[in-house]
Amino acid sequence: MSADGFSASPPPGARADWTIDQGWETYSPAEHEVWITLYERQTALLRDRACDAFLKGLDALDLHRAGIPDFARINEELQRLTGWSVVAVPGLVPDDVFFDHLANRRFPAGRFIRKPEELDYLQEPDIFHDVFGHVPMLTDPVFADYMQAYGEGGRRALDLGVLANLARLYWYTVEFGLMQTPQGLRIYGAGIVSSRSESIFALEDTSPNRIGFDLERVMRTPYRIDDFQQAYFVIDSIQTLQEVTLQDFAPIYERLAGAADIGIAEMLPGDSVLTRGSQAYAANGGRLAQT
Repeated sequence: MSADGFSASPPPGARADWTIDQGWETYSPAEHEVWITLYERQTALLRDRACDAFLKGLDALDLHRAGIPDFARINEELQRLTGWSVVAVPGLVPDDVFFDHLANRRFPAGRFIRKPEELDYLQEPDIFHDVFGHVPMLTDPVFADYMQAYGEGGRRALDLGVLANLARLYWYTVEFGLMQTPQGLRIYGAGIVSSRSESIFALEDTSPNRIGFDLERVMRTPYRIDDFQQAYFVIDSIQTLQEVTLQDFAPIYERLAGAADIGIAEMLPGDSVLTRGSQAYAANGGRLAQT
């Protein structure tokens, strides 16, 4: 979870790397109950919707035990599986701090949890989004390597002034990625798996476009931060992401410097189209027009 820009001084109570103690013992019974409610609702929904790597990671980390997970406990298994750990942060962190954590196999997660009346929508990522949504995939060795490589690439992108393009790769993969599997289309993006409504929308609604993953296409496509996505990009496997990060991005950035953005709902002649969406949801105003 990152906020635009280079790091200023960390807030009071945070260490130089913006980490804080999770303070697991301070969570109230009501806060643990929110986690349990969200966990049970999402796991019932995701058994036939999430990819195998996510479901295996969920089981491996036993995220349901005693409500909100204690980072110290889940880090033991996460370290054993892929060498990653979860660190608590006070909220969104600057980009350079975020990338440094990823490059060193640390995932920064907020410690607060949403209120009971916010179960279905929360603007700022909370611990349920960060831990339930992101951390199970970090138990997969290939995805774990991808995330580390992304952190390393993020540090270079900041130096080159091309973060906007690289951020789209994160958004359309780590946050809102879909995967084609022998069992059909499956979710792996944290922003989808942590949201009941988008878990349904992303796979079943006729509104969004679903397009085969192409790196430069993704890096030219803006995204929605305030509502369901108008386009989802579909990978063939987690190995696809790892292969993407093995190449030198410098020539890509040079090409993108002279290329216009692609409209968020636009389809190109060369797209591998899985679903040509109606865009009806966005045309009708989406979530914000309905609240």
